[in-house]
Amino acid sequence: MQAVVFWLSYPLLWLISILPFPLFYLVSDVVYFLVYHLIGYRKKTVTDNLKFVFPEKSNEEIIQIRKKFYSHMCDMFLEMIKSISISEEELKKRFVYTNLEELRRIEKLDKSIMLMCGHYASFEWLFALQLHDLKHSAFGIYKKIRNPGFDKLINDIRQRFGAELVQNSKASLRIANNQKEGIRGAYAMIADQSPKTPSYKFWTDFMGKKVPFYTGSERIATEFDMVVLYLHVEKVKRGHYKASLINISDNPAETKNNQITLDYIQLLEKQIREKPELYLWTHKRWKHFGKEIPANAVVR
Repeated sequence: MQAVVFWLSYPLLWLISILPFPLFYLVSDVVYFLVYHLIGYRKKTVTDNLKFVFPEKSNEEIIQIRKKFYSHMCDMFLEMIKSISISEEELKKRFVYTNLEELRRIEKLDKSIMLMCGHYASFEWLFALQLHDLKHSAFGIYKKIRNPGFDKLINDIRQRFGAELVQNSKASLRIANNQKEGIRGAYAMIADQSPKTPSYKFWTDFMGKKVPFYTGSERIATEFDMVVLYLHVEKVKRGHYKASLINISDNPAETKNNQITLDYIQLLEKQIREKPELYLWTHKRWKHFGKEIPANAVVR
């Protein structure tokens, strides 16, 4: 059944991907109307999240942020589909890296890179990085999608320009093998996922609320002596983004435990507060708030 759903959907997705951008974003407007006004996809979750982290905002302000968020979310979903056929030149024009000299600096250090990303602005077009003479091999750490057809599609989309996707459960082993073989990699990892269990052992404030946080990116970077960067993405206008590579640490083993994660959270939170409509409010990031913190947990 999953294969049938995929093969029925794919021709439509391909047709959407080849539309010129003005028509393409008209499709996004239609999707927004369906998702927001008719279906109301996760509208309660989004509203609850916004009210929870912005208690000082009025209902009118929350509604305005919510509307802008859904419009952006639909754009980002459609932009992932656009990646099926977008050219290298178009992608480089629409997702601009502002400080590529940071890559040249890291190349001289002869170290791999941990690129910590958030569910913010655009994380679908970040693979434009390997179009800029990236000397490192590019890898995206991701969670496998249940539908095998769509999982393959996502892999094909994100690997079109030379990157390779690695399942999160296999990431450590793959990185270890790369290191042994002398392969310097740039590993992009979305680091603000909510742990599945509240017994997770690192708790800290995120948007003013104490919640558990994954520290996997920091742990891997420390184990393999990687340079840690934060991907700072801004939405310039519809379909156009500007990204900067912000250094968090060149030597994570010399950094205090959990400091890299804390610095990442601070950078991400600053962006969310500046333009909250660009964060992915549909996931339940604060679902463990208020639960008992384990006695052996680290709390910062």
